[in-house]
Amino acid sequence: MRILFVGDVVGEAGCAFVRKTLPAFKKEQKIDFCIVNGENSAKGNGVTPASYGHLLSSGADLITGGNHSLRRPEIYDTLDQPYASLLRPFNFHRTVPGKGLTVLEKGGLRLGVANLIGAAGLDPCDNPFDAADAVCAAFKAEGVLCTLIDFHAEATGEKRAMGFYLNGRVGAVLGTHTHVQTADEQILGGGTAYITDAGMTGPIDSVLGVTIESVTAKLRTGMPVRFAQAEGPCSMGCVCVELENKTGRAISIERFLLT
Repeated sequence: MRILFVGDVVGEAGCAFVRKTLPAFKKEQKIDFCIVNGENSAKGNGVTPASYGHLLSSGADLITGGNHSLRRPEIYDTLDQPYASLLRPFNFHRTVPGKGLTVLEKGGLRLGVANLIGAAGLDPCDNPFDAADAVCAAFKAEGVLCTLIDFHAEATGEKRAMGFYLNGRVGAVLGTHTHVQTADEQILGGGTAYITDAGMTGPIDSVLGVTIESVTAKLRTGMPVRFAQAEGPCSMGCVCVELENKTGRAISIERFLLT
C-alpha cells in the first residue's frame, strides 16, 4: 500500500494550500491512505471542527495531532466521537478526550495508525516508549500488519531513538512538530521507514509558520509577543511511504516539498 503523510498544517494559509495541492498529488502518487498532521490547522493553533472538516474534505483520511491537540475546547466533542477521523497523542493522560490510535480500512487494505508525543521539552505525558509497546500490542491483537506512527516530538535524539526502538515492529515512524523537513529518510534494517520530521505545510517566508517579525521580536527582547500566523506563498512538506501488504515492511520512503 502507498501512504501519503503530510507534515504539520499551519493555519488558514496551510489549509488552503492543502486543498489546492493534495487531490492532484494523491492521484499522481496513487495513494491508498492519506494522513495529515493538523494540530496547528486552526487560526492561532490547535484544531477546530472547521479546520478538521476542511482537511478531511480536501482529501485526508485521518488527522493526527500533537501538543496543541487539546488547545481548542470546541474540538473536544469531535475527539470523543467513536468514529472520528482524528487522533490526539496516545500517551496523553487517560482522562482527556479522544483516542490515540485507529485502524483505517479501504478496498481490502488495513492500516493501523497511532499518534505519540515525545517527553523531551514538551508538556508532561506518559512515557512514549512504554506507550509504543502498548500500541504495538494493540495492533497485533487486531491482526493489523501495516502500521504507522506519527511521533510528535521536539528532540531529534528522541525521535531517532524511537525509530530504532520500533524498528521491525511497525511499518513507519514519521516525525512531526519541529516544522522543518529533514533529509534523513531511510528504511531501517528491520524494515521500518523513518524520517525525523516530515516538515510543515504553510507559508514559506515564515518562522515555522509564524511571522518573521513577531518571532524575531520575541528572541531579541525576551518580552511577551503575540505570535501571528504568516501569509504568502506556501509549501507542503510530505512523505510517501510504501508498505508490503503481506508483511507490513517498508518498501520505500520518499520526501517531497511541494510549492
